[in-house]
Amino acid sequence: MILRRVHPGPVETLELDADGTRDRLLELYRPPAGEWLRLNLVTSVSGSAAGSDGTSETLTSASDRRILGVIRELADVVLVGAESVRSEGYLRPKRAPLAVVTGSGDLSGHRIGGAEGPPVVVLCPPSAVDRVRETLADAEVITVPGPRMSPADLIAALRASGFASIVCEGGPGLARQLVVAGLVDEACLTTSPRLTGVTHPLFGIEPFAEVAVELAQLLVDDESALFARWLIRAGRATA
Repeated sequence: MILRRVHPGPVETLELDADGTRDRLLELYRPPAGEWLRLNLVTSVSGSAAGSDGTSETLTSASDRRILGVIRELADVVLVGAESVRSEGYLRPKRAPLAVVTGSGDLSGHRIGGAEGPPVVVLCPPSAVDRVRETLADAEVITVPGPRMSPADLIAALRASGFASIVCEGGPGLARQLVVAGLVDEACLTTSPRLTGVTHPLFGIEPFAEVAVELAQLLVDDESALFARWLIRAGRATA
């Protein structure tokens, strides 16, 4: 598999399995600051976050999984919503812990797999701690002021626990909340070369104010998948 970095120029060609490619990808995706909040999302060309099987799995590829691994390696924590770990299923990342956001604390049916990674971290309001213990007994719990946890309080709680560089992998509702709150520095967006029905809009169905972004990097593989780094200007939504 070949990856081509087409922006910024000049064009650079990377063989996915060649020696040194992973190190180069780590250079290309390294956050420019210690405290950094990324979204890492995948979409079809038509804007759906789910493919034919109802999950993101059918939108991914070998290139996407390699870049996902690089982004996770550069993060201190991988943040997801509770609904994502139910619908998608998650293997624990090998290096950065998986952090799950839940308002109710009910993580039954979570489909979290893998035994190699760090313990799962759960962010929840104090009233939900007991339910977390019942449904995911080995989790490390971080309490966040509730009952409705604000995006700013979520990120502040993670940073207070030593997680400076954060990558959020969704779902759409959590990603939208972080963008609207002006907390996101960058969106790493994979565009899968497929036209699909938009069963799961990338940021959900609720409208929000326009956000200005700037293309920092674009890679394309030989199957026409696109891998973009979009910097979010000032991290703030515009009126």
